[in-house]
Amino acid sequence: MTDNEHETGRPEGWPEGRPRPDRRTPARVLGTPLTDAPSTGAPLPGASSARRDAADEEADLPAVPGVPGVVPQDERTARRAERVAALCFLLAFAALVAFLVTYVRLQVGGLSATGSSHVALGGTLTLALLALASGIVIWVRQIMPKYELVQRRHPMASPEEVRAEVAATFVRGAAESGIVRHRLLRRTLLLAAAPLGLAPLVLLRDLDTTGAPAAQLHRKLRHTVWGERTEDGKPLRLVVEGTGQPIRAADFNSPGGILSVVPQGYEHDLNVLAKATVILVKFRPEELKPGTDPNWTHDGIVAYSKICTHVGCPAALYEQTTHHILCPCHQSTFDAADGARVVFGPAARPLPQLPVGVDEEGYLVALGDFAAPVGPSYWERGDAEARARENGGHL
Repeated sequence: MTDNEHETGRPEGWPEGRPRPDRRTPARVLGTPLTDAPSTGAPLPGASSARRDAADEEADLPAVPGVPGVVPQDERTARRAERVAALCFLLAFAALVAFLVTYVRLQVGGLSATGSSHVALGGTLTLALLALASGIVIWVRQIMPKYELVQRRHPMASPEEVRAEVAATFVRGAAESGIVRHRLLRRTLLLAAAPLGLAPLVLLRDLDTTGAPAAQLHRKLRHTVWGERTEDGKPLRLVVEGTGQPIRAADFNSPGGILSVVPQGYEHDLNVLAKATVILVKFRPEELKPGTDPNWTHDGIVAYSKICTHVGCPAALYEQTTHHILCPCHQSTFDAADGARVVFGPAARPLPQLPVGVDEEGYLVALGDFAAPVGPSYWERGDAEARARENGGHL
């Protein structure tokens, strides 16, 4: 293959009637050095350097110039670091190829396949980025020369004439505004601006609406009204959210059914409902798994907190065939048949289970409070589930 055209006839674009030149340019194979004359083929000055191999070129490269503050790396250390950095780049290439293959080959459709795909994609991409970053860091720190740089700082103060001009401008502006001469305006302005200093205190105070002392605030976060009793000492009944209708266990007898319930007497207290809203799920006895406390159920009826343990969204979507409770905000999924164990999504803890039973009239009631705080985690919460297990299922 050559890099010039040879034709047997008239060259393209050559005027008609003009004689064709006798001397033709000889062919040059791609990759060979240029020559000084087409007829002789003599190489151009310096063209022989193009035929040097890689080792000769590296040996002839100029050293780091003797600039003050520049410290070249040790040659042996640099070569060793070069091999390590190259290995990191090869690892990054392999991980990125694995990422692409995983994206194409691993199809999602169920929870298990989706989880496997997420782990594979996240793992390969993390490995690729980590290897790429490690190689670049090694390159910069162990191959490139080190520099000692000195930044010269100039005086920050403005020249005397500039400072005098600014002072004069300020005095002139104060005089033009009349803030010195009009005392009434000055004093009322200061009076109006004074409450601004108190505004942050009011906003910070608004972060706690419980009214409880700071030492007892964590108890407000840990407990709900389900542990309280009515005025006549009876446990709170579970009523349907929205209608306030009490629920008989005998009426809630269809397996796979689900209800959103609240404590009786607090149907319109939004502060209470933010923590105490519950979902009821009806199971066949053989469908319950070891994660569900059977002593806290009644005839296959299980009650869980409706407040997602991720960021507090209402987890109320239910898939009857798989017994999964789904939070629509970030797709946290809980197995209702197995103690609301997390099977997918960002939630880190199961939905707390509420102990339920029936009163003398057959209505569903709460036998106590949740064994663990509901909703998202907070600083003082700690491992509440472990403490509940140690205390026999009580906070």
